[in-house]
Amino acid sequence: MAVVALLAWVLVVGQARGMAAVPGTMGMALPLFLLLWVVMMIAMMFPSVAPVAITWARSIGRSSAGAVRVARLTEFVCGYLLAWTAFGLVTYGILAAAGPLVAEHPDLGRWLGAGAFLLAGFQQLGPLKDVCLRHCRSPMGQLVRYAGFRPRARDLRVGLHHGLYCVGCCWGLMLVLVPLGVMNVAAMAAVAVVIFAEKLWRRGPLFATVVGVAFLALGVLAAVDPTLPWLLPGLTTPQQPTPDMPDMPDMKMPGA
Repeated sequence: MAVVALLAWVLVVGQARGMAAVPGTMGMALPLFLLLWVVMMIAMMFPSVAPVAITWARSIGRSSAGAVRVARLTEFVCGYLLAWTAFGLVTYGILAAAGPLVAEHPDLGRWLGAGAFLLAGFQQLGPLKDVCLRHCRSPMGQLVRYAGFRPRARDLRVGLHHGLYCVGCCWGLMLVLVPLGVMNVAAMAAVAVVIFAEKLWRRGPLFATVVGVAFLALGVLAAVDPTLPWLLPGLTTPQQPTPDMPDMPDMKMPGA
């Protein structure tokens, strides 16, 4: 999973080089966006989901081996990514709606950005975050429950179930990519570090609270100060350069 995440980062960085942080879907159709979104989720989420995957792989290893074990692990990963693909559909809808709005009303971008930061901040501090984060940090109780699932498509269902908890835990963090730019590599890396620390660091819950307070502060800052393009590159319409006027030849009046 670490190797796959590293390869995904290489692909994301390579793709981001040719794409500017602009409002909307950056000209991508839904299938292409979802493909790129899944690669992004692999890069950002696989390091933090590794403990759960390892624990489940050990339980699989006790009952299967070889190609069967590989197939079951693949099924688990596919279920996990299915949950994030569904959230990618929601993200695409948000971007598709925000793009035309910002294009017609540029000043609206800062209010949309402020709303995104504030909503992410409240999510970080809310009860759903706490419930989902506790599941992601201590999955053993759920893994015991998973063992009681019916054998048919069990691994797919386990991956999907855990993926939904991850979505519930991290959707606010992904939401801030709308104002910061979905293809903003620095923002993606920062969010990935936050997710990793929240789930694996012993002070993860406290860190999640600090991040929530920071998002609320950024939301207020975006609302009160419209001169911060660095804060809202994903919702700021790029300024079109004014074309240089060609030099006009000297005109002389007759008899001058």
